[in-house]
Amino acid sequence: MDTTHLFSRVIVANKLVGHRLLAWGVDEDKMVRIPIGVDTEIFRPPSLQQRKTARQRLGFPEDAVVVGSFQKDGVGWGQGMEPKSIKGPDVFVAVVKQLAEELPIRVMLTGPARGYMKSKLKNLGIPYSHQYPSEQAKLADCYHGLDLYLISSREEGGPKGLMESMASGVPVVSTAVGMAPDLIEDEVTGGLAAAEDVEGLVNRARSMLALDDTARAQLTAKAREAVLPCDWKVVARRHWEEVYQPLLNEAA
Repeated sequence: MDTTHLFSRVIVANKLVGHRLLAWGVDEDKMVRIPIGVDTEIFRPPSLQQRKTARQRLGFPEDAVVVGSFQKDGVGWGQGMEPKSIKGPDVFVAVVKQLAEELPIRVMLTGPARGYMKSKLKNLGIPYSHQYPSEQAKLADCYHGLDLYLISSREEGGPKGLMESMASGVPVVSTAVGMAPDLIEDEVTGGLAAAEDVEGLVNRARSMLALDDTARAQLTAKAREAVLPCDWKVVARRHWEEVYQPLLNEAA
């Protein structure tokens, strides 16, 4: 049954979902692509001293290679021992297992329902830290301690961690899901691999972690520039100018 007449606008956050909806028969004229927002003032690159302080506070050894995963990947809001397959925690574990064979990997987790991930990391003997920040400023501080942010999802809308890490000056390696293909130019603003491609993610992570200081600074600067259109001020204005104001004009 065709129900497209029941709505006036459809807002999508990324091209992948937009293409999917077009294939399902949604009218292109009703579709508006506006990214998920991020506060680029709160999430911004740290100074060298801020980074050093953050790593000390989080208890990371100087030689640790810290890989972040801040997305909820367990079922429910309890301990999260049952994994959400769509978030790819099994893929994440497989990637860091390989990286840990050659690098002093430490995993940084935030948020609820991370029991599955913690259990798997513990069994592999990979050190991890788990924080549950109560406010965005404290979450931003967690990004400051990272060397790499890894997204291993099989499906996404964003995720928020993609924009937050790019805004925070953290190199990102992601599966080509959600907004990642829109924001990441492979090996220019981050690293991309296909969903479930463990070897591809490992290789991209190795490449990001092998960058010297100059190359890393160039990549993270380009990544932050790429994510600035996702700043909440820009996103809010676009919602008004491209969705709500036209609808009000049509109704007048």
